[in-house]
Amino acid sequence: MEYLKSIAIFKVYLNILIAKIFHCLSDICSINEAKEISSSDIYRYEANRLGIKIEDEDFAQKLDNQDTLKSFKEKFHFPMVKDVCKCDEQKKNESPVIYMTGNSLGLQPKAIRSELEGYLNDWQRYAVEGHHKGEHPWISIDEEIQESLAQVVGAKPSEVCPMNTLSVNLHVMMSNFYKPTQQRHKIVIEAGAFPSDLYIAESQIRHNGFNPDTSLIKLEPLANEFTISTDRIKSILSEHGESIAMVMIGGVQFFTGQLFDMKEITAFAQSLGAVVGWDLAHAAGNVELQLHDWNVDFACWCSYKYLNSGPGCIGGLFVHERHTREFDSHTDKRLLGWFGNKLANRFKKETIFEAEEGALGFRCSNPSVADCTSLRASLAITNGASIAALRAKSLLLTSYLETLLLSIKGDHSFSIITPRDPTQRGAQLSLHIGGKVSAAKLKVSLLNAGVVCDVRDPNVIRVSPAPLYTSFTDVKNFVNILIKSLSE
Repeated sequence: MEYLKSIAIFKVYLNILIAKIFHCLSDICSINEAKEISSSDIYRYEANRLGIKIEDEDFAQKLDNQDTLKSFKEKFHFPMVKDVCKCDEQKKNESPVIYMTGNSLGLQPKAIRSELEGYLNDWQRYAVEGHHKGEHPWISIDEEIQESLAQVVGAKPSEVCPMNTLSVNLHVMMSNFYKPTQQRHKIVIEAGAFPSDLYIAESQIRHNGFNPDTSLIKLEPLANEFTISTDRIKSILSEHGESIAMVMIGGVQFFTGQLFDMKEITAFAQSLGAVVGWDLAHAAGNVELQLHDWNVDFACWCSYKYLNSGPGCIGGLFVHERHTREFDSHTDKRLLGWFGNKLANRFKKETIFEAEEGALGFRCSNPSVADCTSLRASLAITNGASIAALRAKSLLLTSYLETLLLSIKGDHSFSIITPRDPTQRGAQLSLHIGGKVSAAKLKVSLLNAGVVCDVRDPNVIRVSPAPLYTSFTDVKNFVNILIKSLSE
């Protein structure tokens, strides 16, 4: 298959995925193969082939018609404009919003309500005996989800576990893997990391008797740039070399939407002797991951963004199996709790701790049954679509959004700070709002017009077309509303 073969920006990976989802692009092979073209060129070619303009509503509709995942949108509840807008009462309406902030909180799956009612019915019917009775016994409610989580992050089921929340899990993992010495004590994070990651790294450094001023290294981009290349990351890591104890950065950077090359960075940092962990808050359910094959030491994530499990729902944990093959209760540094102990010993007094196998051995407390129930339902939807198919649609959706934004005529005072290469970003474009336009006021204007997105101070709007429930027509309508809001 030769279509798109020479297009560097999409690379071979995207060539195959486009063919799987949108057969209408198969004629792209007629483009001069010696020419390096952008995503905009691809969409304009297809619009020309269809005899319509890329800016036309009909083009978005044709893309929607050929979207094999379009039925998944019906599995979610959408807020109504009248319930979220801040406009005058007479301007409120009953239409659903265009939801562009799945990178902050995913929509509610319709299936979750009946699943939670089933849990409540079991609690009512069995009380404490619900730990061992019903369709989903509570004593193993988290173990029931391991297979589904493993599919999302590319791991063996034994290497993953739903537990705690993201920040707590990062502390749990760092307390086990951060083992500083006078020679090797530095933690590396990205500059502008999510605040909680910064606080966690600083507190772990202090807790071990070191100073963040000298033991915390931030990966800074070049002057006047927002993102940082893999080569620059490797250069900074090389500079600090054997003083690095741990690298712990976000797989997808929350502010810019940049997707880091996790495989290459992991291998390089480990070659320097560092432990490598990833915060996958914006990566889990968003991009394809292969944590086991990439030899990642540990990773943590939340489940309420692209995994749509509900606000503050239970987090997830990955620990590579090579770290869990043996457990010595006298030397292991992990934080111990009763649910990490083998079930046979869990309720026995004065019993030596014997860790459950794999990631389960890092549990401290019993998991929230309500949270696990919600996550089980949402994961069924995600895996029903498959991460590979979702990523394929996401690449196309985000490129379509980018193409429309770049086609806007006139000076509307914004720029895209997310990487232009589709393989270096997730389902997000961050727009840097310039000139005299206030990003906060622009968000309100968009909200009143029926668009939900979010602002990161002082002047960035993050737009996230999540592929499970965002259509190409949604993207087109968002851009129309954005143009009008900017003009006003």
